[in-house]
Amino acid sequence: MRAITISEPSDGGPEALVIADVPAPEPGPGEVLVEVVAAGVNRADVMQRKGFYPPPPGESELPGLEVSGRIIALGEGVEGSRRVDATGRGSEGWAVGEEVCALLAGGGYAEQVALPVGQLLPVPGGVSLEDAAGLPEVACTVWSNLVMVAGLQEGETVLLHGGSSGIGTMAIQIARQLGARVAVTAGSQEKLDACAELGAQILINYPNQDFVEVLKDATDGRGADVVLDVVGAKYLDRNLDVLAKDGRIVVIGLLGGRKGELDLGTLLSKRGRVQATSLRSLSAERKAEVVAQVREHVWPWIEQGLVRTIVHSRHPLERAADAHREMEESAHIGKILLDVVG
Repeated sequence: MRAITISEPSDGGPEALVIADVPAPEPGPGEVLVEVVAAGVNRADVMQRKGFYPPPPGESELPGLEVSGRIIALGEGVEGSRRVDATGRGSEGWAVGEEVCALLAGGGYAEQVALPVGQLLPVPGGVSLEDAAGLPEVACTVWSNLVMVAGLQEGETVLLHGGSSGIGTMAIQIARQLGARVAVTAGSQEKLDACAELGAQILINYPNQDFVEVLKDATDGRGADVVLDVVGAKYLDRNLDVLAKDGRIVVIGLLGGRKGELDLGTLLSKRGRVQATSLRSLSAERKAEVVAQVREHVWPWIEQGLVRTIVHSRHPLERAADAHREMEESAHIGKILLDVVG
């Protein structure tokens, strides 16, 4: 099969992404084999290309954390459906030929991928098979962190750094469905306008505004109950400044560095919590729990048109380097996708 390999991770430039013929995977016990139609591009893929984010032990060395496509084989212990409805969705279990999307630990930049059956999701009604590739990673990241880790509640205020990113655009919508007040940071008015259209209420242009000052003014000094942070060290002290009493900071990215200084006295006085998480490193069993909750809670919102995937651009698989360049330029709003198999 064709796949994107990382030829020189030590150099780390986009040109390290090289298309090659590699052996096709075989589904093991409890796994399914999917013919990939499209794959999502994520910051984690860029970090892996640069040599900073290797896959968990035993997982594919190929990049790619989410795909959409069709089931082409079932591994041992995965029972197929006996009935398939008019949409192609199996009514019992999973069926060969069924259209799906999936959360991966790696291997998505390829024509086929094998994965645990618990990480499969049906394509939501009203979403094309191609666009569904932009859903699993962001939906699972947002739900697991805002709900399962931070426990975001109705009426609370959440601050989303990078509000116009794939994760940010999904987080705005999910937080609004949960009844939260949403604040975002973004680097341009165009991006802030896109966030406002999705439901963000407090808009902060971070190159020109102090997000701590703006958010405290907007909340009568209270601050944010939850901060979802993709920046890391650079924002650690400011995130603590903006945190409300009993607030929670969840760090999911390190764009601003790995090491920061934390004032434990301030954290103590606010009864605050700082937690760093990584969806990719969770066990297959934990990932399956997240996927099950996303299917139960988020998929109905998507099918009702209350939450949608925002696709910024598409690139053919062999132009994966261009997709990474676009990601690193940070001008995009929403998801960047790779078209793999027509």
